[in-house]
Amino acid sequence: MVIGPNRPPPPAPPAPPGPGGAAPVGRHDFVESAHRGTAVVTGPGGEVLLEVGDSRGAVLPRSSSKPLQAVAMVRSGLSVLGPHLALACASHSGEDVHLAGVREVLQGAGLTEADLQNTPDYPLDEAARIAWIATGLPKQSLAQNCSGKHAAMLATCAAAGWDIAAYRDPAHPLQQAITGTVVDLTGGPVSAVAVDGCGAPIHAVPLVGLAQAFGRLASAADGPEARVASAMRDHPEYVGGTGRDVTALIAGVPGLVAKDGAEAVYAAGLADGRGVAVKIADGGTRACGVVLAAVLRRVGITAAEPLAALETRPVLGHGEPVGAVVAVGL
Repeated sequence: MVIGPNRPPPPAPPAPPGPGGAAPVGRHDFVESAHRGTAVVTGPGGEVLLEVGDSRGAVLPRSSSKPLQAVAMVRSGLSVLGPHLALACASHSGEDVHLAGVREVLQGAGLTEADLQNTPDYPLDEAARIAWIATGLPKQSLAQNCSGKHAAMLATCAAAGWDIAAYRDPAHPLQQAITGTVVDLTGGPVSAVAVDGCGAPIHAVPLVGLAQAFGRLASAADGPEARVASAMRDHPEYVGGTGRDVTALIAGVPGLVAKDGAEAVYAAGLADGRGVAVKIADGGTRACGVVLAAVLRRVGITAAEPLAALETRPVLGHGEPVGAVVAVGL
């Protein structure tokens, strides 16, 4: 895997030496920096179909874990409408429809915004963020992109009769259920449990296991996995938001489920049981979607619009494109 800059139609520059995939980024014909990463595609039986780098290494999937966490919540008694279940999987943009959905999940469980313990922030969406700040509102847990997941965690605790206040504690029954589901879906092992940016626990798993989990999710015919996958497919606007590539990808590729994560993690599952996972080692998000799009094309996905939006990332000079990050060699 090589990521390189192109001023159409110059060839991509050579990859720097090193293990795994290389991602040189250039300005005109000059390579000024480089990303390195790993990508893997697994088959319906979990077999590795394509691997660049060592996919057995553990990663923190960050928000790419949210659909797996949502499966655990459904297994533990969470019962919400489709859009609300999609929000449980979301890193939402903080648009009005997202915030209304979070409030509805909380109200349905007899809870309020005060019960949310995710890190306060402004909305991700630029227009929503500007409007929020213009009204003089401070950072709030409701507006932060993980509030759908946290509202669903609270609703799960209410349904199961578990303590509400300690829901983020790794020893809490909710988090123990999530750990068990993550091990089940990825095949484990969980080599570490850390604190995610939103304050909830996050599990380190092999990248290949993340791909296998998404393959299982996308191909499930029934049960909690199928409910989560259907919610994401039916309501992709709740998984991301307006102008978000994850929303366009789910909406534009039949049968696909996908979730992006912080520090340049991206995972996708196909209806036939294949799974894809990408991790850029230095957390460079500009390379992550480019690599995912290239891998999806490599395995036969041809949906024009969503892949075209992902597979090139412009490099700007004085506000004008002077190069692009593109994938070659896959």
